[in-house]
Amino acid sequence: MISLNSIEIQQYEQNRFPYLLIDRITHIIPGEYAFGYKNFTSNEWFFSIHFKDDPMVPAALLQESLTQTAALIILTMPGNKGKVMYMTEVSNAKFRRKVIPGDRFDIETKVIKWNRGMGKFEGKGFVQGMPICSASFSLVLPDELNKFKVKEE
Repeated sequence: MISLNSIEIQQYEQNRFPYLLIDRITHIIPGEYAFGYKNFTSNEWFFSIHFKDDPMVPAALLQESLTQTAALIILTMPGNKGKVMYMTEVSNAKFRRKVIPGDRFDIETKVIKWNRGMGKFEGKGFVQGMPICSASFSLVLPDELNKFKVKEE
């Protein structure tokens, strides 16, 4: 089991402030699952514009937090440190409650299937144990995927 602070996360993950949406990985088993969190403080760049009188984290950024946490499941596997991963699909996304300034957004992600640089994942987000969002999504690791391309002569 591995845990990562914000500096260590940046050794594996390509995103940087203000788009790195994970503060800490509390535990991760490479190739299987990851748990982490993001503390959303009142000075986040999006709170002043989304929405002025009712600030909340945009749903797309909640999904991005799930995606970044899931990517670390693969990026912590041997040989993948610092590589880029892309999201290719989101399905069954549900957003149940708002995340507001001061909330700690807890994240749970797991691998459903991983093969040849492509995978399916599930993620869930919580605030104080209350379900906030969930989604199934696909990620790709182009560096690994390219190993399986048919070579032209």
